[in-house]
Amino acid sequence: MNVLLLTLSEQIADVIGIIKTISLADIIDIACVSVLLYYLFRFIRERRAGKLAIGIVLLFIIQFVSQLADMYVMQYIMQNIFQVGIITLVILFQQEIRSLLEKVGAQPLKGLKGISGESKVTSSVQTAIDEVVSAVVDFSEDKTGALIVFERTTKLGDIVPSGTVLDAAPTAFLLKNIFFNKAPLHDGALIIRGGRLHAGGCVLPVSNNPDIIKDLGTRHRAGIGVSENSDAVVVIVSEETGTISTAVEGNLERGYTRETLTEFLRSELMSDADRTTRKFTFRTHTKGMKEPIEK
Repeated sequence: MNVLLLTLSEQIADVIGIIKTISLADIIDIACVSVLLYYLFRFIRERRAGKLAIGIVLLFIIQFVSQLADMYVMQYIMQNIFQVGIITLVILFQQEIRSLLEKVGAQPLKGLKGISGESKVTSSVQTAIDEVVSAVVDFSEDKTGALIVFERTTKLGDIVPSGTVLDAAPTAFLLKNIFFNKAPLHDGALIIRGGRLHAGGCVLPVSNNPDIIKDLGTRHRAGIGVSENSDAVVVIVSEETGTISTAVEGNLERGYTRETLTEFLRSELMSDADRTTRKFTFRTHTKGMKEPIEK
């Protein structure tokens, strides 16, 4: 008993000694690592990378157990696996690593809002939101399929060449012409950059997420796919049901109305200050829909 107490007191003394040697740099180091691990956990939690990460952890557990139990054959196999582990991780996590780096690179740019010229961009984005919502509501009534991508800090320059560059001012009439079911660009996606219709008929990467419900078609999977690989905000109209959906960071939300879609796009694409500078009322059309009119 005395030996146990003596050992315990020695361990406590060792811990206290270690704590006393901790410097400010050590505290900052621990805090940075904690934040990094937290955001890494958040990033992979709802992605396929989460399942792959669990598999990697299991491999480490197997390696640890094989060393404890002197399982020489298993140790040999695991050592060879870990020797090429870095290359294997890059291959397995290729899509997730790209998405993570794009998001990390996009975050510092958010602090650049408010520099000269931002007011023009904000005004253009507001106009684009109003015109898109007006067209999308009509698409929903007529069951016209549409796929509209609002580009944010992650540029989609690798996707634009798959379509046709438009560089046009956003109007509901032009949007309806683009997605008219006999128009040459109606099957592709429309990319909106800086409040302008930048390119139409673009081919988007289709999501390979196995957790997506099976009744979603290619248009919805493409919208989810581009939102997984960038910070874009995607608006989707179902050709079968007319349901309005949005996709952000791989998450699909369905069942929007004119009012809820307008509020959602403003919250995602405009700052709080920009949203409060414009107040809206509503008038009722003969079809029973409501149109936002700027005061």
